[in-house]
Amino acid sequence: MSEKAIRLQVYLSRQGVCSRRKAMDIIQAGRVAVDGKKVIEPSFAVTGKETVTLDGEEVKGAQFQYVLLNKPAGYITTRKDPFAEEIVLDLLPAEYRHLHPVGRLDKDTEGLLLFTNDGDLTHALTHPRHELEKLYAVIINGHLRKEHVLKLERGIVIDGRKTAPAEIRNIQWLKDKTKFRIVIYEGRKRQIRLMVDKLGFKVVSLKRIAQGPMRLGNLLPGQCRLLTEAEVLKLMKIKRK
Repeated sequence: MSEKAIRLQVYLSRQGVCSRRKAMDIIQAGRVAVDGKKVIEPSFAVTGKETVTLDGEEVKGAQFQYVLLNKPAGYITTRKDPFAEEIVLDLLPAEYRHLHPVGRLDKDTEGLLLFTNDGDLTHALTHPRHELEKLYAVIINGHLRKEHVLKLERGIVIDGRKTAPAEIRNIQWLKDKTKFRIVIYEGRKRQIRLMVDKLGFKVVSLKRIAQGPMRLGNLLPGQCRLLTEAEVLKLMKIKRK
């Protein structure tokens, strides 16, 4: 690591300890020390030459790991929840359960969910400025008409703020439902469900099938895999932006 000073919060993230957001909580809880002295300020400057400890154990650089899961419906996207019967970490092999999910999918949404210990990548993939493309397969009740498509693509006002422009693709009209794909570039809570609800429809099925360079492919619900080298290289380009 270079001698250029960075925030302690960022240092923990880059060492693979946790995400930047979680690092802030850990530091403020008094669990981190620099050269033997407790530090509770996340912006405390370090260069990498210091001895940084977490709960008394020295923080050393980790080997970054990237695991893609096909999340089934019914699972909560969290590392721990005493009130949840099923959480996404239960689906990962034991050797990957130290990783954290990048963003979230709500309980009833299926599909692509990335896990990693690369805090900088997590920050990059969840930061709005990168406008990372997310592709979802959607089934709704009723028939989507041209005026509905235009509204979805131009943006829907949710909680007083209009959603960013979206793209609607591959519309198929079924007997009493509509099947289509939607591309969004932001990740507001329950965004697609709320957008559809504003138009008077209800989501029957929602599945994320792509995010940036990652594709769900033929991965079965509940299964996971390591990212390919090509996928990791493409994510590193996003991380460095």
